[in-house]
Amino acid sequence: MGSSIPSFSGAPTLSTPSSGISAPSFTGLSGYSTDLQNALNRAVALASLPLHQLQNQQSTLTGQSTELNTLRTLFSSLQTSITNLNSSSQHLLAASVSDTSVLTAQVGAGALAGTYSVKVTDPGSTSSAMSANGLTVVTDPATQNISSVSPLTLTVGSTQYTITPAANNLNALAAAINSQSSGSVQASVVNVGPPSAPDYRLSVQGTAIGDLPIQVSFQANNVTTDLLMPLGTGTLAQYQVNGQPAMPISSTTSTVTLAPGVTLNLLQAGTTTVTVAAGTSSISNALAAFTSAFNATVDELNKNIGQSAGPLAGQSVVYSLQKMLNSLGNYSAVGNGANSLADLGVTFDSTGHLNFDSSVLAGASGTQLTNIASFLGSGTNGGFLQFAASQLTAIEDPTTGILPNAISSTSNSINNDNTQIAQQQDHINHLQTSLQAQMSAADAAIAQLEQQQSYYTSLFTAMILPSPQQLGSL
Repeated sequence: MGSSIPSFSGAPTLSTPSSGISAPSFTGLSGYSTDLQNALNRAVALASLPLHQLQNQQSTLTGQSTELNTLRTLFSSLQTSITNLNSSSQHLLAASVSDTSVLTAQVGAGALAGTYSVKVTDPGSTSSAMSANGLTVVTDPATQNISSVSPLTLTVGSTQYTITPAANNLNALAAAINSQSSGSVQASVVNVGPPSAPDYRLSVQGTAIGDLPIQVSFQANNVTTDLLMPLGTGTLAQYQVNGQPAMPISSTTSTVTLAPGVTLNLLQAGTTTVTVAAGTSSISNALAAFTSAFNATVDELNKNIGQSAGPLAGQSVVYSLQKMLNSLGNYSAVGNGANSLADLGVTFDSTGHLNFDSSVLAGASGTQLTNIASFLGSGTNGGFLQFAASQLTAIEDPTTGILPNAISSTSNSINNDNTQIAQQQDHINHLQTSLQAQMSAADAAIAQLEQQQSYYTSLFTAMILPSPQQLGSL
């Protein structure tokens, strides 16, 4: 009469549920305890069948949820690649600069091809100032200051700011200037003394180029006291384009507009040539990224199709997504000289992947690039890009998208299964407790009957069989 659970022929095998329900057992006293144990095992195993079914269903749903989220990440990357392609398609011209130490150039919407000679006389500079000699010598900027007066007045050109430090020390003064000057200056603390005799000063530099004097002061008894001495006077940026005008152009910023859609960032004095011409590197990189994202998505979808299909085998969402991908790769337009992605060097192969040949764009003429720009359109104004954006929105939109809805539906099913699993586990626990009590009671009753049977059997035997003494006297 052991406590181990013997096997029961014909009964389903009982595996331990995820909640930790253990196989029921009890230590019987009767000769029928094994049979009672088998009956208990069978009853609990049969009651556990719906639980196992729910757990298997939950495992399947969890796999589907993981795969749907993987697909969503890939389609999100594909959507990003379309956004980047849209940005690149608006810049089919590129700027090159013969001497990038003099300036850099960027091309935007509306730019036209052209060549420009730019002479930078002065890239512009900012004004700067430092706390004056003769003020309180600050050896510890965390506890000392150049002035104990608060608030102070910061003057930048003709604009004044009221500066109120949070504490009476030099560090707090610099921090207050940075936070209360609307970004007009940048303040810092510098040590102009030797290590043995520190002399910390307030250093203030303008953020805009030009002659904008900087001063920090306070007023007491109708007398204004200045705390800064000027270090450098700012200058305006000055440059000429193709030798014009005779007097250089002056600018309050070192970033200037050379032509519609062409921006320069002046760096130092010198002369350089800026050339704006057809450039396809940006759009080539964007198309390469698009094809890579497209192919990665195709590969993941293919994992769920065929004889060894993955978690989404047979799910309609797979075929809907596959159809949308095919519509992207097969998009066509009529009448503008670029009718399909093949005219951009993007073609399908026999495996359903896209291949990109960058040499097609590299060899495109100006007219061809114009046709390509027309074919691509934009995310909001027709063409391939608007079509692609619309398709991917139908897939990715948080409210109406195919993938978010599928993920939400699967998540709801998992939650529902969790509820049912918990209910089934409670039911099995109650059933097990009840049956164990019943089986123990039955086993005890049988054991008592067995003891009675043994007693009466012994008594009966003693009554009908002669004793050894009686046998000896015969």
